[in-house]
Amino acid sequence: MLERIQLLRNIGQFDSVNAGAQLPFANLTLIYAENGRGKTTLASILRSLGTGAADLVLERQRLGAANPPHVVLGIAGTTVQFHNGAWPAPMPEIAIFDDAFVAANVCSGVEIGAGHRQNLHELILGAQGVALNVALQGHVARIEEHNRALTQRSNAIPAAARGGMEVDDFCALPANPDIDAALAAAERNLAAGRSAEAIRQRSEFQPLSLPSFDVAEIDTLLARTLPDLEAEAAGRVRDHLRSLGRGGEAWVGDGMTRVGPASEGHDHEVCPFCAQDLDGSPVIQHYQAYFSEAYRNLRTAINDVGQGINTAHAGDVPAAFERAVRVAVENRTFWNAFTDVPEVNIDTAAILRAWTSARDGVLTVLRAKAAAPLDEMNLPQDVLAMVAAYHNVRATIGAVSDGLVACNAPIAIVKEQAAAASVPALTADLARLQAVQRRHSEPTNTQCADYLAEKAAKTATETQRRQARAALDNYRQNVFPAYEVAINTYLQRFNAGFRLAAVSPVNNRGGSSCNYNVVINNVAVALTADAGPAFRNTLSAGDRNTLALAFFFASLDQDPQLARKIVVIDDPMTSLDEHRSLTTVQEMRRLAARVRQVIVLSHSKPFLCQLWEGADTAARQAILIRRDAVGSTLAAWDVNQDCITEHDRRHALVAAYLDAADPATERRVAAALRHILEAFMRVAYPSAFPPGMLLGPFMGVCQQRVGQPNQLLNQADIDELRALLAYANRFHHDTNAAYETAAINDLELTHFSTRVLAFAKRG
Repeated sequence: MLERIQLLRNIGQFDSVNAGAQLPFANLTLIYAENGRGKTTLASILRSLGTGAADLVLERQRLGAANPPHVVLGIAGTTVQFHNGAWPAPMPEIAIFDDAFVAANVCSGVEIGAGHRQNLHELILGAQGVALNVALQGHVARIEEHNRALTQRSNAIPAAARGGMEVDDFCALPANPDIDAALAAAERNLAAGRSAEAIRQRSEFQPLSLPSFDVAEIDTLLARTLPDLEAEAAGRVRDHLRSLGRGGEAWVGDGMTRVGPASEGHDHEVCPFCAQDLDGSPVIQHYQAYFSEAYRNLRTAINDVGQGINTAHAGDVPAAFERAVRVAVENRTFWNAFTDVPEVNIDTAAILRAWTSARDGVLTVLRAKAAAPLDEMNLPQDVLAMVAAYHNVRATIGAVSDGLVACNAPIAIVKEQAAAASVPALTADLARLQAVQRRHSEPTNTQCADYLAEKAAKTATETQRRQARAALDNYRQNVFPAYEVAINTYLQRFNAGFRLAAVSPVNNRGGSSCNYNVVINNVAVALTADAGPAFRNTLSAGDRNTLALAFFFASLDQDPQLARKIVVIDDPMTSLDEHRSLTTVQEMRRLAARVRQVIVLSHSKPFLCQLWEGADTAARQAILIRRDAVGSTLAAWDVNQDCITEHDRRHALVAAYLDAADPATERRVAAALRHILEAFMRVAYPSAFPPGMLLGPFMGVCQQRVGQPNQLLNQADIDELRALLAYANRFHHDTNAAYETAAINDLELTHFSTRVLAFAKRG
């Protein structure tokens, strides 16, 4: 409980006030002040303490004060100070109704904004609901932080790296462990699609081959002789042929073929050179055996092998091989752009050298055999080495050829795919793979990881937000209907001509707010409308103030900590609310019994007097804020004195004179007699003696009604009233211009004073 105000320094109208230290507060504390004296400053100080908002105090620093505001309050046996621009801790148990409450929760002037609805939403929720809403708004705020962080992380991923893709789609691209191979294949597929016609026209690989040397066959041929020829004869022929010199055997062999044609017409064989008879020549017989059919067959075989080697290994064959290699290299260059083709590293010059060496070596030996068919020969080691070297080259060419020919199957697939290829689709495929490669390359990979981590965090927060909203919605389903009932109950008690309907929560991007309709004459009036009935043009200032007060009281009813509350109410009544003053007083009395303390500040003495008169005398206190030089100070307020009416004062003045005559008061006593009579008659006969009517005309009405059903006074009362009025008029300015100098006799004054008081006691 607020026990006292010990110090107010440098704030508002208070320069350095410590008079409040001697003015204890009670459970019901009334503070009266004329407008501009400082009651709103006190309300702001208490609101600042309740919320911890230092600006509410700092912005009211006294004009011209050199030092900042300093406030010392006695609360619950301790001292609480506003010093160095802050309170030690807020006191949320302080609830305040003032203009700030109205402006924050109901309306600003005649307008209702989004902020009013949001604040009213929290007011309805109460502490538990506010905690749920704070949790929800915390999640909402964190989502906004996530969104800002996502924007930053999104902007950190270069657009060039994304290749036109949205950030989410780009970051979601899965890694491909074989991305390099996939990219190469995609590039080839796209190249094939763009070169479909060239691919269609390009031939596949043809086999590359080199002819071989049949070493076994050649060696067999070189080893052949004429086994039926006598060795002696053969030796003599070979000796003879050697004597003929180079080509002798061929020359003789050719001549032997001409013996037959030269001997035609003779009965004996003749020499084709000299036409001599050959019957007597023993060497001819040896020649005939030597150059027999077997000899001719051997020579033919030697010639055939030699010609076969020339055919297979000479002429256009080497050039054709070179052309085939060149075509293979060109095809490899072409097809390697679309599929994997092995390198074609063929040194045709080296191959031709090895080839020529082997061929010439073999032919040289064959020529030697042809020159001496009957000589048993074989291929020399050097020739065999050359042939072996050539065969190694041939094997290498075969391997290269096999590798190229093996590519014909994938080449066929390339041809098939190229024929049906969609270049846009292939381009898109390649672009996606390139994006995958960029996505999982540094630093983009780290940037995407940061983005995805933030996105996952946002998703988790969104889950928490949904859960928090569900908890809040469940809570609001019970609170809002009950609050609507409470609001309308207070509006009925306050004698309001309207009620509320459809009090309901609303969720929006800015948080949660409250919506409701004002129902007037059973017609729902919207809070805002561009034209027609609306809050701003259907509720008066007094209605709006009453609605705000109903909101405040209803919110207190929902507070489970109500018994601990210190309730501060600043000027709950306006001049337009006078017809509701009694009901407002009644509700404040009910509230005072349910809370720890009620502090009411007002500029209306009658309103505060009403509160004072019905309050527990042991639990009430009254304080006055009065002028002190150019500022304000606190003082005790004698409410009882201000609660006495002028009629009460006049009656007491006359009664006191009768008890003890005081010459100093006798003229005031004489002047009070007519006022006492008028006040009594106006209360006793309000319809017949309305304000503004004088007693003379009223007595005329009374005289006319004597003996009638609507009689007011009997004749005796009329006569008494006329006699009393005749005396009283001597001392009234309306009936006696010299009323201030009219002579007063104590005995006469006492007599008529006694009769006036007796007349005013009539039942």
